[in-house]
Amino acid sequence: MTTYDDRASLTDVTAAVERVRGSVEGVIEGKPEVVRLALTVLLAEGHLLIEDVPGVGKTMLAKALARSIDCSVRRIQFTPDLLPSDITGVSIWDQQRRDFEFKPGAIFAQIVIGDEINRASPKTQSALLESMEERQVTIDGQTYELPSPFMVVATQNPVEMEGTYPLPEAQRDRFMARVSVGYPSVESELRMLDVHGGVSPLEDLQPVAHAHEIVKLVEAVRDVHVAEPVRRYAVELVAATRTHPDLRLGASPRATLHLLRAAKATAALAGREYALPDDVQSLAVAVLAHRLLPTAQAQLNRRTAEQVVLEILQHTPVPATPGRPGGPGDLGRTVPAYPQQPPRSL
Repeated sequence: MTTYDDRASLTDVTAAVERVRGSVEGVIEGKPEVVRLALTVLLAEGHLLIEDVPGVGKTMLAKALARSIDCSVRRIQFTPDLLPSDITGVSIWDQQRRDFEFKPGAIFAQIVIGDEINRASPKTQSALLESMEERQVTIDGQTYELPSPFMVVATQNPVEMEGTYPLPEAQRDRFMARVSVGYPSVESELRMLDVHGGVSPLEDLQPVAHAHEIVKLVEAVRDVHVAEPVRRYAVELVAATRTHPDLRLGASPRATLHLLRAAKATAALAGREYALPDDVQSLAVAVLAHRLLPTAQAQLNRRTAEQVVLEILQHTPVPATPGRPGGPGDLGRTVPAYPQQPPRSL
C-alpha cells in the first residue's frame, strides 16, 4: 500500500521517465507531444497505436522508446504470410525428452514492436487479443504469463493504402491511444538531416532507465487520486459517444477505464498525485477517436471521429476546481467541489 507520505519515491521515479523522454526526443525531432503521449501510455499500462503515412518515423519512435529502457524488446514485422504461432509461440515435439516443448514467440518480451500491423491477416491480428488484454498467452490449454512491464507499440499505415487489412473493432479497442506522428516542421527536418544524415541515432542510444523503475512508477500511477467529479466527467464523455447522431459505434466501458488510467499517468508526469479535468480533456481525442465508427452520412459529410470527440468536449459540462468559477459549460447547475489533494492514504 502506497501512502501519501511517499512523495519522494514518485519524484525519483518521475526523474527516470524524464530521462527516457529526453532520450527519445533526441531521436524524434520536434514531436514532444507525441513522445509524451507514448510515455503516458507506458505508465498507464496500455498499448500504443501509431498511425501515419510511411516515412514519418513511426517505427523510429517505437524503437527509440524500447531502446531507452533496459528491458527485453522484440520486433514483429507483420506481413500477409505471418502466422499466429509466429507471435504467440508453438509446442514442438522433443525426440530426446519424448514430450512437447513450448517455444515462446515474439510476444514474450516487455516491449513488443508490431511494425505495420494492418498488413497481417485478421487471423494473425487476433493472436494479440489475449496478450494485450490479459497479459498472458494460452497455447494447447497451457497459460503462460507475460513479463512486466508489458507494452505493445504497433504501427500502421492508413487503411486506404494497398495491401492492408483494417483492424477490427475488438483489436482497436485494445489500444489505449492512437497517435499520428505527422510531418516535421522545416526547422525540425533540417535538424533531422544533421542528426540522421550520417548514422542512425539509434545506434548510439543507450538505456537510461531500468525496467524495475518503470514498474515502480506504474505502481505509483495506480495510486494517483481521482475525485468523483473527475470520474463522472470521464464517464459522461464516453457515454456521449454512444448517443451521438454521427456515430454508429460509440466507445466501450474499456475506453472509460483507459481514459481514467491515462489521466492518472498524465497527472504523475506533471508531478501531481491527483488528476484534474484538464488531464481527461487533453487525452480524450487520442484515447477515444480510434474506437469510434462514424455513420455513412457523417462520412459523406467528411465528419471524422476526431471532430466528433472535440464537439462532445465542447458540449459536456466541465467540473470546476476549487477557486475556478464554473463557466458557461456548467449549464447553471451546482459546481461540484473536490479536493486538490488526495486523502492521506491512497
